[in-house]
Amino acid sequence: MISASLLWVIVGGILEPVWVVMMKKYDTAENYRWIWLALTALFMYLSPMCVGMAMKEMDLGIAYSMWTGMGAVFTMIVGYLLYHEKVDRLKVGLVFLILVGVVGLHLSSGAAA
Repeated sequence: MISASLLWVIVGGILEPVWVVMMKKYDTAENYRWIWLALTALFMYLSPMCVGMAMKEMDLGIAYSMWTGMGAVFTMIVGYLLYHEKVDRLKVGLVFLILVGVVGLHLSSGAAA
C-alpha cells in the first residue's frame, strides 16, 4: 500500500507539468490570456502544496528530489505528447536514470511503500 506522503509527492509531481502547460498556453494565447494566467497560478500553488503535505512525514531532501524528478519526467512526456518535442534514446536513457534515482531515494529513506 502506498503511504500518504508518497501519494502527495506523486500528485505534486503530476501537477508540475500542468502548470507548465498552462504557462505555455498563456504565452501563446491570443484571447482569454487571463484564464491561462489564473490556471498557471492555481497549479503553481497546488503542486508545491502537495509536496509540503508530503514533508509532514517524509524528509525534506527526499520529498523535494522526488517531486522535481517526477516533475521533470512528466513534463518531458507531456512535451512529447502535446507539442511533439523531440525525444531520442539519450533523453529516454537519462529520464530512466532520473526515475531510478527517485525510486532509490524513496527506498533509501526507509519509508514503507
